[in-house]
Amino acid sequence: MSEAKINSLFSERNARPGVERRHVQLPAAPHSIEETGLGFQFLVELVTKTLFLRGQMRLQDLIKSTKLSMAVLEPVLSFLRTEYMCEVMRNGETETAISYNLSELGRERGEDYLRKSQYVGPAPVSLDAYIKQVREQSIADMEVTKEHLAQVFGSLVVKDGILRQLGAAMNSGRAIFVYGPSGSGKTYIAEHLAGLLNGDVAIPHAIVVDNEIIQIYDPLVHIPLLPKGSTDESGFVLDRRLASDARWILCHRPVIKTGGELTLSMLDLDFDEGARFYQAPPQVRANNGLLIIDDLGRQLAPAVDIMNRWIVPLDRRVDYLALHTGKKFMIPFDVIVVFSTNIAPSKLADEAFLRRLGYKIYVGALSEEEYRRITQQVCQELGIPYSEDGFNYLLHEHHYKSGKPLSACIPRDIMEQLRDISRYEGRQAEMTKELLDWAWNNYFTHD
Repeated sequence: MSEAKINSLFSERNARPGVERRHVQLPAAPHSIEETGLGFQFLVELVTKTLFLRGQMRLQDLIKSTKLSMAVLEPVLSFLRTEYMCEVMRNGETETAISYNLSELGRERGEDYLRKSQYVGPAPVSLDAYIKQVREQSIADMEVTKEHLAQVFGSLVVKDGILRQLGAAMNSGRAIFVYGPSGSGKTYIAEHLAGLLNGDVAIPHAIVVDNEIIQIYDPLVHIPLLPKGSTDESGFVLDRRLASDARWILCHRPVIKTGGELTLSMLDLDFDEGARFYQAPPQVRANNGLLIIDDLGRQLAPAVDIMNRWIVPLDRRVDYLALHTGKKFMIPFDVIVVFSTNIAPSKLADEAFLRRLGYKIYVGALSEEEYRRITQQVCQELGIPYSEDGFNYLLHEHHYKSGKPLSACIPRDIMEQLRDISRYEGRQAEMTKELLDWAWNNYFTHD
């Protein structure tokens, strides 16, 4: 399932009637430099870099670019004028008609500032402000009920016992370990947990730590909430009703999925040597949401090393990151981590670590009735007439004779092959013995 499908599940979940949403209030807009949590020199450099790269700008465009109010920008621009770093152009009598342009001295300073960091865009928020906001919208405050879970998983064939475990696990806010044989539907189940998330969260464009910028907002992960708000030309939500801080974006709770491509280095800050600022690792971008680690054991790094990386975050709900300067800092770890693997828990970690996993959920083979229901659903979706005789033939002549378990993935894979060959031969797909034999032999390898 793609990230787009995961996000679609999440959006549909929040749109369903009867789903209670907890609305978070965005931080209030700062009206002074002190209230931004940023240093005066930092803002001078940000505004200078913005003017250097974009050239002459109107005041309202500077406000949109930096997401800072006129009250915050005015003393910065006044300083630039006093230092002969910028010039003021007037095209009318109103404040919105004022434009600013760097002088030769300002352009020299702008080049110096860009050598330090090429970040230009919305002003970041302080680490303290970020920690406070993450705690106020904690994933632990989210509530999943039996009715909510039935709405999301209603069309899926999942054992009642597993559904009960999933509902309790999501309410715990702790890590979930989903394991079982290959093809049993672990990944499919893990991805549908995204549909259980509810409530809004405020995500900052970036945070600043020790004058280093870390970009948090990721348009591929964070989906802005558009209703009852307005957007600027960049598509970012601005809540004018609450005079909110535009450095934050009101979003759905985030969902990130990673698999075999995950490396240990990806869990640290990603410093761009050329741009001189950082991208947040996945667990930070997923704060207040869901982080799915699929196919645990298929990564280049040993699974034990990857699991050990999570010991402190899972236990203390905080993570420790380091800047390239060597400075270490604490950041909230407010995320439900879902590990999905076909490796037994005891083979991946010791008891000390397994205790930190809130729920260990086994997903195994299906019963005949569950396997039948999935086959019927797939046939309906693919436009293949369901045949009870064909189903029994698949069951007794292939599964039972070969000893292959009734795995959740097999009906779709077999029926899609029936569809494919029927399209090629220009005929209606049917669950005949001939086609089922053909599909089965294609699907499984033979010694």
